[in-house]
Amino acid sequence: MHIEPATREDAAAILGLQHRAYQREAELYDSRSIPPLTQTLDALLAEFDDFHILKASIDGQLVGAVRAQISDGICHIGRLMVEPSYQGRGIGQRLMQAIEAALVPAQCYELFTGERSVRNVALYEYLGYRTVRTAKLNAVVTLVYMQKPCRGEASPSIEPAFPNYMAGEASPLRITDSPPPEG
Repeated sequence: MHIEPATREDAAAILGLQHRAYQREAELYDSRSIPPLTQTLDALLAEFDDFHILKASIDGQLVGAVRAQISDGICHIGRLMVEPSYQGRGIGQRLMQAIEAALVPAQCYELFTGERSVRNVALYEYLGYRTVRTAKLNAVVTLVYMQKPCRGEASPSIEPAFPNYMAGEASPLRITDSPPPEG
C-alpha cells in the first residue's frame, strides 16, 4: 500500500470513492443528503487549496483517502474513507497515522463522526482519540467530537472550528508497505 499526497488530478476518483464509502453512513442515518454524498467535484477541488489530502493506493488502485488542516494549532481531520471492499484491512488506521504525521506540530488532533457510526468511534478510540463533546446536528444526527493530544500534552477543551481552516502546504509524506519476503 502506498500513502501519498493527493493532487487535483485525483479529485474525481476521490469523489467517486467518497460516494461509495459513505453509503453505509447514509444508511445509518436514512439520508442520502449527508455532506459527503452531496459534495460536488468543484467543492472538492477547492479543498485542495486549504487541506492536506492523502490518498492510499494498492497496485495503482485508489482505496482510501483522508483530509486535514491545522488551524490555531489544532489539526482538524475529516472525510476518512476506505473503499468498501477494502474495509477492515487497516487502511483507515494507516491513513489516520499518516495524516497525523504529516501535520505535526499540532497541539492536538480533532475530528467528528456521527453517534451511530460505532465502527468509526471504535477506530478513533483505538487510535487514542477521546470524546470531548457531542452536538445535535438535527433530529436524526448527533455528532461526536473527539480529540487526541500531540506529543503527550493534555488536550484542552476546544470548540471545533470546522469548516473554517487556514490554508496549508501539501505534505511530501509518502508511505510504502513492501510485502514481507517469501520463504
